[in-house]
Amino acid sequence: MSKLTDVPKRILIGRALRSDRLGETLLPKRVALPVFASDPLSSVAYAPGEVLLVLSIAGLSAYHFSPWIAVAVVVLMFTVVASYRQNVREYPSGGGDYEVATTNLGPRAGLTVASALLVDYVLTVAVSISAGIENLGSAVPFVVENKVACAVGVIVLLTLMNLRGVRESGTLFAIPTYVFVTGVFLMIAWGSFRAVVLGDEMRAPTADFEIKPEHPGLAGFALVFLLLRAFSSGCAALTGVEAISNGVPAFRKPKSRNAATTLAMMGTLAVTMFCGIIALAAATDVRMAENPAKDLIHDGVPLGPDYVQDPVISQVAEAVFGHGSLLFMILAAATALVLFLAANTAYNGFPLLGSILAQDRYLPRQLHTRGDRLAFSNGIVLLAGAAGLLVWIYGADSTRLIQLYIVGVFVSFTLSQTGMVRHWNRLLVTEKDQVKRRHMIRSRAINTFGAFFTGLVLVVVLVTKFTHGAWVALLGMCIFYATMTAIRRHYDRVTEEIAAPDTPTDDSVRPSRVHSVLLISKIHRPALRALAYARLMRSDTLEALSVNVDPDETRALREEWERRGIDVPLKVLDSPYREVTRPVIEYVKSLRKEAPRDVVSVIIPEYVVGHWYEHLLHNQSALRLKGRLLFTPGVMVTSVPYQLESSEAAKKRARKRQDWAAPGSVRRGPKERAKDSSPHT
Repeated sequence: MSKLTDVPKRILIGRALRSDRLGETLLPKRVALPVFASDPLSSVAYAPGEVLLVLSIAGLSAYHFSPWIAVAVVVLMFTVVASYRQNVREYPSGGGDYEVATTNLGPRAGLTVASALLVDYVLTVAVSISAGIENLGSAVPFVVENKVACAVGVIVLLTLMNLRGVRESGTLFAIPTYVFVTGVFLMIAWGSFRAVVLGDEMRAPTADFEIKPEHPGLAGFALVFLLLRAFSSGCAALTGVEAISNGVPAFRKPKSRNAATTLAMMGTLAVTMFCGIIALAAATDVRMAENPAKDLIHDGVPLGPDYVQDPVISQVAEAVFGHGSLLFMILAAATALVLFLAANTAYNGFPLLGSILAQDRYLPRQLHTRGDRLAFSNGIVLLAGAAGLLVWIYGADSTRLIQLYIVGVFVSFTLSQTGMVRHWNRLLVTEKDQVKRRHMIRSRAINTFGAFFTGLVLVVVLVTKFTHGAWVALLGMCIFYATMTAIRRHYDRVTEEIAAPDTPTDDSVRPSRVHSVLLISKIHRPALRALAYARLMRSDTLEALSVNVDPDETRALREEWERRGIDVPLKVLDSPYREVTRPVIEYVKSLRKEAPRDVVSVIIPEYVVGHWYEHLLHNQSALRLKGRLLFTPGVMVTSVPYQLESSEAAKKRARKRQDWAAPGSVRRGPKERAKDSSPHT
């Protein structure tokens, strides 16, 4: 089966890389920025829209609060970036928030952070790709009509790209990310120039619409609650900031400094684009509504269910560049593409965190293993499956999915910064150097403010979003926490059970005797080879064992056994119900019961075939028997293979594949052959 899938696998993900080439996959800052920061950079495509959607509940008059909400988001962004710059310098191993919380607050806090991050990474993929599909759908109606199928297709494509390796996928993702950032800055600059210098009137396609407020005249606590909810939606711009602290090992040296520099670049770009789009949205009179079919009104008539609401960035770009213009089309395409690629932040963070958790025995150990391309392939596939399931359940609707979003990331923000405060407190107890103490005190102040601010935002997010879907994210965190706790408990129990004791036990004491049992159904070459091997083992006792399923075959076996004069006793077990496995198991258990200190060695002859479909025709009884014998203490199972002609043919085919000249090998082949043959010529 592996031979059948090997060629497609190589085509899709490329040839395998040696472990010693891991250093070649490390990222320079120019590539690390789009790889790890594409999520917060691309969130400006939907975060401003989410702010306006929430404010529209109170009507158009509430839109004038959007600049103040943008300021609050900017302050929060710079706080988080400054805090995480301390994290990457002090904890560069890649554990990120999980390592900080575990080291300083204990395993439970670390596991809580890990659960929150895993949920948030899955949501990052689902939200980013769903938002990208919606942006692309404004230009391609087919995409909107088949949102779920298109979103799942993009997830599959991103998965394949990431399975090819971090550096290779990062290089592919760098160009559209930089095109998007350049396009947004060009839009902000040209829009500002037109408004301030030229005095042009720029109007969004929705500028003439009216908004029917769901709750007009909000004031007092209700208005404050609405503003807090809009702020929590705008905080989607901060998702993915933590990915850089988890991805420090993927940076080139000096890792910590490069990661901190990338964080600063990401924060500056993200807040500038976010504020610019909010300002242009206000200047061009963009109108958004949570239920546009009913709440957006044109000439006194609701727009109806056929109306498709374009994202804020698309409306602003149309107002600034003009509908159908080249720059508008380039930015629209780059926005859709970068939203797809924003999921790459999670594709790098989730597998790396999963690997660390697997190393700490909180997740299956398979997640710690690197694949053929030195990426954590199992984690990538697991993330893709979970995100695809979410997209299918929520119909690739970014507005519904975003309500589940950012809860997990602010849980990790808050616990991580609290852990950093304790980290600095612990170091300050022993540090005597005054220069270093001043640096630590300044760093502690930054992390203290970060912990307070992000904790406050976490409370706001939970209060304002809980009934809108945040409870699903909390449920997911609880499921992850319980699952990882159970896995760790299992691994700990197994470790304790198999630990080698200092004093001799039954496992280290030599068995009294070895009783070998050769399973046989008829006399043929595989059986004779297994018999020869069994004799070579020099067991204390050796017997052949057959199950009487067909009396004629059993009679023929006895006669052939006697005719050949084989000096090994042949024992035949009756099986009135034509079973093979159960009589053998019961017989082996009876041997163990009679002599508990003896070891029973069961020897099974097996055919080796060359095609995957031939396995269906042979060895099924042997497989079932081996599976059952695994649960029988004191029993060893030995398979004696016999290679059929088809296996030899398969071996020749494999040898031919090794000798096959791959594209490009013709150029280097003659030199190698000449080098190898030169001493002999």
